[in-house]
Amino acid sequence: MGCCQSSLFTRVKETENNPLEKEPQQQPQPYHQFHTSNNTSNETGKDFSDPSSFTFSEFSLSDLKSATNNFSSEYIVSESGEKAPNLVYKGRLQNQKRWIAVKKFSKAAWPDPKQFVEEASGVGKLRHARLANLIGYCCDGDERLLVAEFMPNDTLAKHLFHWENQTIEWAMRLRVALYIAQALHYCTSEGRPLYHDLNAYRVLFDEEGDPRLSCFGLMKNSRDGKSYSTNLAYTPPEYLRNGRVTPESVIYSFGTVLLDLLSGKHIPPSHGKNNMLLMDSHLEGKFSTEEATVVVNLASKCLQYEPRERPNTKDLVTTLAPLHTKPEVRSHIMLGIPKQEEAPSTPQRPLSAMGEACSRMDLTAIHQILVATHYRDDEGTNELSFQEWTQQMRDMLEARKRGDYAFRDKDFKTAIDNYSQFIDVGTMVSPTVFARRSLCYLLCDQPDPALRDAMQAQCVYPDWPTTFYIQSVALAKLNMHKDAADMLNEAAALEEKRQRGARDNQHWWSR
Repeated sequence: MGCCQSSLFTRVKETENNPLEKEPQQQPQPYHQFHTSNNTSNETGKDFSDPSSFTFSEFSLSDLKSATNNFSSEYIVSESGEKAPNLVYKGRLQNQKRWIAVKKFSKAAWPDPKQFVEEASGVGKLRHARLANLIGYCCDGDERLLVAEFMPNDTLAKHLFHWENQTIEWAMRLRVALYIAQALHYCTSEGRPLYHDLNAYRVLFDEEGDPRLSCFGLMKNSRDGKSYSTNLAYTPPEYLRNGRVTPESVIYSFGTVLLDLLSGKHIPPSHGKNNMLLMDSHLEGKFSTEEATVVVNLASKCLQYEPRERPNTKDLVTTLAPLHTKPEVRSHIMLGIPKQEEAPSTPQRPLSAMGEACSRMDLTAIHQILVATHYRDDEGTNELSFQEWTQQMRDMLEARKRGDYAFRDKDFKTAIDNYSQFIDVGTMVSPTVFARRSLCYLLCDQPDPALRDAMQAQCVYPDWPTTFYIQSVALAKLNMHKDAADMLNEAAALEEKRQRGARDNQHWWSR
């Protein structure tokens, strides 16, 4: 967390009015901009500014072993369990609160490491709210692994074919169809139109219950392997002829998913031509005949024998978007599942006076501590030559002094103005000034610039616990309570390390 790591995050923003429109590539944004709750909501009101959408990375094998308890069978989430040729595990990286999905390929799947990394990196460039995004890979010796966002609410196959409490209601089935069509259209527009073995097991549900398309299908299971592992009855006819997957083959597979959504069963395409007779009886007639007819007709077009007669991904979205008639209802409600929320982590270490003040968001106590600390922690962050003692320098230090007086006297707006004059000159960089101005912003109920200043202080002094503590308060003010608790723990760990170093030095000098 903090300023250095925040530059890795990349945001994908949904366009509400046009389901096809894709925004231009966003520049890396500060960490807090990914969490403000009213920035990038989609039509369901969900915030898609997801911090998990970070830069594609290489993971070490030891990290992934640790995350999956040495690839324990208890962590396997593949549909076929241990019988699957390429196992998928859930895991949790050390010091991270979010789960990940780790796909472990068989030893001979990708013998050329360069080819594997190139393929994985191509998929890793994709970032979209409709995808369970690929966030990294591991290529260590014979080991080939992919790392993706973990989706905790099972697959479409589970909810359609093996449901326990309730079947998926009609409006949710339409949402699934639209969201997956949008995912395919995005991938196509980004130059990745091929999706291998698209089926109901590739559609996953995230914490909010929103459907997402697994990124794993954007890569084959092996360099020379098959693109389809399902029953031949569900395989595009041209694939049976030449063994190659094409963009039109993906449309055919999407048609089979539409049949699944209509019927609630995994029926072969050849059986799905009887119009309304295939509708799922568990819906008990609670669907629009007009909407169902549109979906049936679209499925029929997707399943045309001749690839050139099938629609493209743009056609899919254009046809399905008008059917999305309950955008205000959250997906987890329609699925009948509780919204998955992880409890905020609690500090695992004893807290200092600053830590205690920040944990209870006591801004008055934080102010008193910063006043008492003065500029003790700035030592060594600036070394000025004699030539730098210009009139501008004296004016700048005078502005800082005025800011200090205003800060001491709790005139926080004046303190912000004077500290800003000091910062804007840029000759000296003071983490304490950034920390003080950050607190001033918090006391003026401006958590966004407060977080920004605390992160700047961290850039100047990366191991300073105070800046992590203040970030935790700003994050909590932004209603990002889990992140705030994690930041509090990080600050406590840094403080403990600092105190241990001080004790070791004291012991050395006393010898």
